[in-house]
Amino acid sequence: MADAKHYDYLVIGSGAATTALSLARSHGLKVALVDKGPAGGTCLNVGCIPSKLLIYPADRVTEIEEAARLGIYSEILRVDFPVIMKRMRSTVHPSRDQIRRSLRAMLGEDYYEGTGRFVGDHLLEVHGLLLQADKVVIGAGARPFIPPIEGLDGVPYLTNETLLDLDKRPESLAIIGGGYIAVEYGHFFSAMGTKVTILEMADRLLTEEEPLISALLERKLSERVAVRTGSKVVGARRAGRGVELDVVSEADGSRSTVGAERLLVAAGRVPNSDVLQVSETGVEVDSHGFIVANERMETSAPNIWALGDVIGKGMFRHVANEEAYVAAHNSLHDEKIEMEYHAMPRAVFGYPQIASVGMTEAQAAAEHHLLIGYAHYSDVAKGEAMMEFDGFAKAVVDAHDRHILGFHIIGPYAPILIQEVINIMAAKGTVSQAFLGMHIHPALPELVVRTLANLRPPQDWPQAPFAGHDHHHD
Repeated sequence: MADAKHYDYLVIGSGAATTALSLARSHGLKVALVDKGPAGGTCLNVGCIPSKLLIYPADRVTEIEEAARLGIYSEILRVDFPVIMKRMRSTVHPSRDQIRRSLRAMLGEDYYEGTGRFVGDHLLEVHGLLLQADKVVIGAGARPFIPPIEGLDGVPYLTNETLLDLDKRPESLAIIGGGYIAVEYGHFFSAMGTKVTILEMADRLLTEEEPLISALLERKLSERVAVRTGSKVVGARRAGRGVELDVVSEADGSRSTVGAERLLVAAGRVPNSDVLQVSETGVEVDSHGFIVANERMETSAPNIWALGDVIGKGMFRHVANEEAYVAAHNSLHDEKIEMEYHAMPRAVFGYPQIASVGMTEAQAAAEHHLLIGYAHYSDVAKGEAMMEFDGFAKAVVDAHDRHILGFHIIGPYAPILIQEVINIMAAKGTVSQAFLGMHIHPALPELVVRTLANLRPPQDWPQAPFAGHDHHHD
């Protein structure tokens, strides 16, 4: 096209997709980046990094509050909310600025800061300029889903993005949603001293997790947060200096009202494919707008690849990073590689922490004969020393070949403990590999081997697997 600037390789998004950008440049290709900003993508700016900078102090607050069970009596004199928020921003903002400077130095005028829109398969318009590329990699991310609740557009609400601008701690907060964002920020604001109410339409929190994990999370979170599952928000309005929500019970249809100073909408994520106008291309999207990509990260359009939140397969930065490498490799080499999703881990940094990899028992049972293993933290000596009597792990294993199909932990350091299992699953190993190396005694990683040593057919486990478990160890 004569009036379009031509590139060999065009990348959309400055998060994980910059992996493809760097590799394309290393191959000597003429590359361009189109990014609506802020530089660094969701994870750095409004996702995993700022949220964990906030949640770490919340963890410390909660541990101090629970120390009495260990015979330690302490008092928190003050939680300085503005200082905690300022620390978060003082980490995020310089990192974002550094990435932007680096991209500008690397690409110069080929770094287009603005919202791109497809006007053809390999043709993008940004700021009135037309860019044409032989190959396109889409890593355009996602944004908060705002549900169609009557009156919601007339009240000031927060999202996981805008709450990062808060300097004043709200006295009370209502959260619409019961996924990981709701759980993590419910924990954070509660620890800061805010009265929190979580309103989830489904019958449990974290519906993608094992039901027993959801149940324990709800029980523990309810000690500090008002958790209302089976509660659909149908209306919102201003009430004085706050908001008021109309809530309908999914169980019996009864109506109630919930008031709060601030409202956080955490009802899910929607891909930015519509903003990109991928409908102007041959790129197929599913019923929710997520770009359809195969294991090679190829879309339905030739020489267009997609990755990360915009395809919705695993909306975590560690997944997007891996997808970006696969997309980059396949866009630059004749020999193709495929993304492996069977060992894709996830974590929820609430309190207690949750980490999972692979399938739940219900998912695995559809295609496999199973062995299931459970162990309580207090089944190992370190867990008992910590007086951790609630947390547990669950293993889902193929009964025939002993491959681990899934593993699930709720309790302290769950995202750290599960790494051993992720590595075995990624190597397509079996249960026996967990026992090859010695495990330090007494230390929490013994929880993994204890769980895998407890494998038995699902029907041999009682409904409450931990009823009557003892706390005695070698």
